[in-house]
Amino acid sequence: MNIPDYFRRVEIAQLLSGIQQGDRRLIAKAITLVENDQPGYEELLSRLTYERKTPVIGITGPPGAGKSTLINALIHELTRKTNGEGLPNQVAVIAVDPSSPFTHGSLLGDRLRMQEHFNNPHVFIRSLATRGALGGLSAKTIEICDVLRSAPFDYIFIETVGVGQSEVEIISLADTVVVTLVPEAGDEIQALKSGIMEIGDIFVVNKSDRDGADKFAAGLIKTLHERPASEGWSIPVVKTTASRNEGVEELLTAIHQHHQHPMPGKKLQLTAQRAYRLLQQQRMKGITVRQLEDRLKAQLAMPEFNLYRFIKDFQEK
Repeated sequence: MNIPDYFRRVEIAQLLSGIQQGDRRLIAKAITLVENDQPGYEELLSRLTYERKTPVIGITGPPGAGKSTLINALIHELTRKTNGEGLPNQVAVIAVDPSSPFTHGSLLGDRLRMQEHFNNPHVFIRSLATRGALGGLSAKTIEICDVLRSAPFDYIFIETVGVGQSEVEIISLADTVVVTLVPEAGDEIQALKSGIMEIGDIFVVNKSDRDGADKFAAGLIKTLHERPASEGWSIPVVKTTASRNEGVEELLTAIHQHHQHPMPGKKLQLTAQRAYRLLQQQRMKGITVRQLEDRLKAQLAMPEFNLYRFIKDFQEK
């Protein structure tokens, strides 16, 4: 018997059991295992089961739109209510932050901005560093989200890093995408139109106590009417002031309505997008920029250097 393999199988079984029971410590341990590609993480992922249809809600939008404050307000509202088992709603949050260029760790730490929920037993918050990934998500967000989907959470929120048009990757992960904007973004709608404006299932005008909020919301509604309806879903625009908990109930109603709206093609689309991203990730595993630099160093000075031949040779080796 291979003793290390035996203990690893025991540990994976314990983690799986802990995830299904909602053990926060073991959920955190499983996420660390997955995030760092530690031995056994692939087996853990392949053995996950999903006994409930937990809605995954992506909160995206440009920097300064108040995404963290909005999630804070949503958590507050949800944990005041009970789920189908008569218990307070169990909420998980994945907050994707920019990476430190030195440590590659999470730079902003949304847990600090959601500190009022830090000791709430009904809330689980995990910050992830992008580690250089584009598109507003960490490269490991899909797998970590699947770990949370296997746990007994009633809602999973994903807050993207906030980088504008490249936020579109959230569409490959979230059942409902909430695009958060502020009245000052009025002049940016045309620029945003080709990016995150095309992916939202619900739009929020946050900080709507500011001047110009009504005009901005009206312009947003007009812009969205030009976008083709997705399987019969009419995209709502909700005005909120998250810092004062205003409009949050209306936003939750819109999220519930979208989750219950029949969209037979959505699950296929989401699963195909996830599979595509996971395949990309697997094929790039072990390849780093530093590794490429080392291989290029000797070849780049050669007059006959060709980047495409280099890539072909690199893949073959």
